[in-house]
Amino acid sequence: MQNESTSSPAEDSQTGDSQTENSLIGEEYEVEVGPVAHGGHCIARTSEGQVLFVRHTLPGEKVMARITDGDKDSRFLRADAVTIIEPSKDRVEAPCPYAGPGKCGGCDWQHAKPGAQRRLKGEVIAEQLQRLAGLTPEEAGWDGTVMPAEGDKLPKGEVPAWRTRVQYAIDENGRAGLRKHRSHDVEPIEHCMIAAPGVTELGIEKRDWTGMASVEAITATGSNDRQVILTPKPGARLPLVELDKPVSVLRVDERDGGVHRVHGRGFVRERADDRTYRVGSGGFWQVHPQAANTLVRAVMQGLLPRKNDTALDLYCGVGLFAGAIGQRIGEKGAVLGIESGKRAVEDARHNLQDLDRVRIEHGKVDQILPRTGITECDLIVLDPPRAGAGKQTVKHLAGLGARRIAYVACDPAALARDLAYFREGGYKVRTLRAFDLFPMTHHVECVAILEPAEKGA
Repeated sequence: MQNESTSSPAEDSQTGDSQTENSLIGEEYEVEVGPVAHGGHCIARTSEGQVLFVRHTLPGEKVMARITDGDKDSRFLRADAVTIIEPSKDRVEAPCPYAGPGKCGGCDWQHAKPGAQRRLKGEVIAEQLQRLAGLTPEEAGWDGTVMPAEGDKLPKGEVPAWRTRVQYAIDENGRAGLRKHRSHDVEPIEHCMIAAPGVTELGIEKRDWTGMASVEAITATGSNDRQVILTPKPGARLPLVELDKPVSVLRVDERDGGVHRVHGRGFVRERADDRTYRVGSGGFWQVHPQAANTLVRAVMQGLLPRKNDTALDLYCGVGLFAGAIGQRIGEKGAVLGIESGKRAVEDARHNLQDLDRVRIEHGKVDQILPRTGITECDLIVLDPPRAGAGKQTVKHLAGLGARRIAYVACDPAALARDLAYFREGGYKVRTLRAFDLFPMTHHVECVAILEPAEKGA
């Protein structure tokens, strides 16, 4: 059944009126569960042969699956395992009271042992590599393991409190909670188990947030900075924010979507690779406290920068990889970073102002890169959004003749597609490493190191 994941709903969504006369929502089927699929669910089939993507189950189990989306004519159905008839040896009692069918949609694998979660993520990576790039783990230079982050191996029953950024949705009664799976409905909570201590200490869940649509809480790992970002409902006034710890407050403007400072700092200070990085207005930074250092190490070990190298850092954010490379290439080397977020570019230029050899350009990679006139470089690192870099950008990069390319990916499907494009451009995967930087969820981070295919051929 492994090949049946070719249309995983993580990549392919279906739409339509769920209340048609053909609707199967609420129907229940006793099914035997097959392999894991990309997106936090497993594959099964109804007695009529329709493919089911079932949450809250594990491979090899027999469950009663209740349909949550789809009808008789749907190419696939979504379902929740509501009764476990024959459990897997990897199943545990979900430690979080908000995990389970119809509840919070933030975690996918609370019901699986930590080691089993990593094995499932590894199976997803392997399947995506094979299906979309035609690569076996051996051909990708990968041993098939997904490594836990430092400090995430905990005693039985304990959950890593890793999420340094949590966006709470607010229900009609002003209570903070998290969205249910594939729904706008809010599950009010008293505590998120995977929230980092600095988020939990703010006490967001204890406050009345009437008039707010969402409240995002951020705690920095490189400092004691904490921040909340309020998104008011149309016409609502901001509340007086009194939390359990000192915190800066920002708000999202309902007219232009911009983030504006209300009081305190407009940024938080993060730390990685012995450098401090300013991250403003809720800008992107890796969510797991160990992620930034873990990824920098993997990228630098793969690229092995040399003195006088020229390098590109694409989708560079606030300059994490540009800073790491810039510190290693000497005074005659050069790094060009490209980032589309205006505030991130401002932060990157601030963060790297001591490195004269690093320059940051503002704009989309596919638009800015061709305008630079760059025809060759030694190293490339790219950390694209979830959709990946895409065929045209990869084709351009493959034509620059880089000695090594580091591809940082938060989505194995996008990674696999782009690796196939790189192969068309004359590059092969030298090594691939996978890291479990999102415990309890289906997300996983990969770092692939590529080199010209003719090298060592």
